Amino acid sequence: MKHLAIAVLLLSAAPAFAAGNPCAARMPAAAAKAVIRPAGYKPRAGDIKLGEKLWNDTKLSTNGMSCNTCHQSHGAFQASFAQPYPHQVGMAKDKLGIKRVHLDEMIQACMVMPMAAKPLPWHSKGLASLVAYTRQVQKTFKPGPQAPANPCSAKPANPCAAKPANPCAK
Repeated sequence: MKHLAIAVLLLSAAPAFAAGNPCAARMPAAAAKAVIRPAGYKPRAGDIKLGEKLWNDTKLSTNGMSCNTCHQSHGAFQASFAQPYPHQVGMAKDKLGIKRVHLDEMIQACMVMPMAAKPLPWHSKGLASLVAYTRQVQKTFKPGPQAPANPCSAKPANPCAAKPANPCAK
């Protein structure tokens, strides 16, 4: 029942954030709680190939986005992405009040904010696989000017502009 209440709160908040820029406003406290590892949680091994498939799957979101929408060719990663997790991530700190996140928590935060969806089940193969694939992506990331910018911030060629629930639109 507790998880249902959190899911309802997250989904009821999602349209408000999707209508504008979800990264421009602070999310409700329940959103932060939903993306923090539950007590006793033990990460499981994931399947990198499944993770890559999910990374590109727009069906994970409610607004047609995928992980790749913002992170194609390392776009939208800050220099801290090169650091081992847990570490500080600006979006999690600014929008959820979380000072340090594990990689699985950051994936959950992306599910809730830009993708305007419910967090994945904590013990799911999907979450574990996204973590495994994102770790592979992290190994090839080099901070600096060569990292492309977030494709959703490009104006006027914003690839997200045509989406009705576009979290990148201003």
